[in-house]
Order: sequence, then C-alpha cells, then structure tokens
Amino acid sequence: MEQKDDIRLMKGNEAMAEAAIQAGMDAYFGYPITPQSEVLEYLTREMPNRNFLALQAESEVASINMVYGAAGAGARVMTSSSSPGWSLMQEGVSYIASAQLPCLLVNVNRGGPGLGTIQPSQGDYFQATKGGGHGDYRLLVLAPNSVQEMADFVFLGFELADKYRTPVLMLSDGAIGQMMERVIFHKREIKKIDKPWATTGKPKDRERNIITSLFIQPEKMEKVNLELMKKYEEIEKNEVRYEEIMTEDAEYIIVAYGLSARISHKVVILAREKGIKLGLLRPITLWPYPSEVLNKLADRVKGMFVVELNAGQMIEDVRLAVNGKIKVAHYGRMGGIIPSPEEVEEHFEKFIKTL
Repeated sequence: MEQKDDIRLMKGNEAMAEAAIQAGMDAYFGYPITPQSEVLEYLTREMPNRNFLALQAESEVASINMVYGAAGAGARVMTSSSSPGWSLMQEGVSYIASAQLPCLLVNVNRGGPGLGTIQPSQGDYFQATKGGGHGDYRLLVLAPNSVQEMADFVFLGFELADKYRTPVLMLSDGAIGQMMERVIFHKREIKKIDKPWATTGKPKDRERNIITSLFIQPEKMEKVNLELMKKYEEIEKNEVRYEEIMTEDAEYIIVAYGLSARISHKVVILAREKGIKLGLLRPITLWPYPSEVLNKLADRVKGMFVVELNAGQMIEDVRLAVNGKIKVAHYGRMGGIIPSPEEVEEHFEKFIKTL
C-alpha cells in the first residue's frame, strides 16, 4: 500500500526538528535559548525511538565545536540557536567554513542588540550575509517565511551543504519559529553522499585525512581562500532563489524576506485594491542574493520599497543591485514590534508621492 504524505499542525521550530529527523540527520548539538528552545526539546523527546543523537551542550560555544567535530567525521549534523547564542558560535562557524565542512545551522532571530528581547526581529541580516565571524568566507543563507518552508528548507539545506561542502544557514525569526500552521512532510528518498575526505579512521589503501582551519604558511592560506572564492562563485551562479508576486505589470516593487514578506504580500493586495500596481520580490536565498533580477526590474519600475524588521540592512543589497537606477526607500520596526500591512501600506504611499 502506497504511503501518504504526513500532514500535521506544528510550530515552525518543531516542524524544522521533525524535518531534520526525516532528512536523515545523524546528530544535533545545541543549547536552549528563546525563541528556539522547542527544537532541542522536540529532538530529545523523539531521540529514544528514532535513529539519531541529540545532545544539549554546556554552551553555544561547545555545541558549534561539537558540530565541527561531527561534520569532520562525515555525519549529517545540525545546530540551532537565537541571536545572542548565534553570536557566540561565530568563531566555530569560521573554522567550519575554512575546513569546508557541510552542516546545517539555524538562527531563529530575536531582537537586539545585546540580550535584547525574545520577540522576532530581522536584525541579524548583516551577520548572516556578510560572514559573521572572522576572515573571508560566506554562508549560503536560506530565509523561510512559513512553517512549511521551515521544514522544506531543512531538506534543501542539508542537500546544498553536502553538494558544496559548506555550512548552510537558515535565517528565521521568532514569529515563524513559534507560529503554528499546517505542514506537509512528503515521502522522500533520502540519499547521503559518500564523504571520502571524512576523518573516519585510516584504512590501509589511502593516506590520512586531515581536517584543519590552521594554515601557517601564507601560500597555503591563500590557496584555501582561493578555493573558497571559486566555490562561492559557483554557488552564486547556480543557487539564487527568489519568489516574484504580481511583478509582471508592477510600477513599484516591495522587497522583503521572511516574516516581512508575509506582511508585504498583504500590502500588495491592499495597494492593488486602490489601483496601485505594486509587486513583491521575496529573496529566498539572502546569499547568494537575487541582485540580477532586481537590477532588471529596476529598468521598468519607478521605485523600490524595502520592508524589514530592523533599522535598514537588506536595503544596502537592494541599492547595490539597482545601482542607482531608481529610488529605494526603507520601512522597518525594531524591538520585536511587527507592523501591520495597513501601516506598511500607508508608509509605502508616502514614499511613492516623493517619486
């Protein structure tokens, strides 16, 4: 008898945890922090009856280094945290990127700076897309905007991490992590790739595998840097993802990701009801960024309006993409305050009057 898809009503954090199990995750290492603590709680509850390891480390610093070790041994491994905890992980993330190890990392963003608030925010955009830790490296960054994508992007994240031997980051937020929606877990065939580079012990027929991020000789360090840059060029060429909503005839474009994109979709509907031809471009990969599509849209629209839950971070990438062709403005709320679609639409109308 053919198995049916598994349909559940779940929190975003729990859907992500369940997806990790179904995606063949070998190990999860993490530390509780609001608003993502449900991930660790769900995994530790499920672990006795399913085939994976979930371990609460003594800190975020410990958990990211456990990820480093498990990834180096060839495991399909994951961690999650929220903004202050994610900051503590940055040294380890830089090591993992340099060592070119695949793993899935999740930041369920909360308000800051500092310990801030437990409410949702998008204030970690710079940290996610510009490196976060020390040195020349990038993270492939996925931005879900629904509980369904919280689950789906786990499968995609593991796949991309293995494909490019690189850490992949899911940048979510406290609202999407905590909200409950219907989620469908499709029946999938999970294929894990061979990892001949992994430190699994030395057989007689090959040399030792050595994984490190320390390269004392400058020539060796530069070689690693160049290898990473070549990899990132390939990712930029092949892995840009985005969603367009009502952009075909649009005279204005809202650019928003994650929770802000959900709000902005309603803004598009409100504006269209008033006869304003507004469309939405939602970046799904925050890096690599859909700069080319934004540049092309800038050739035929009058202006772009960037909506974020921060003081203005992604707007810098939008301005770089359009390269001065049109005016770009920003609207954002901070401190965990989520604007209503009507509030955003009001400020959008003020913007178009300036064009």
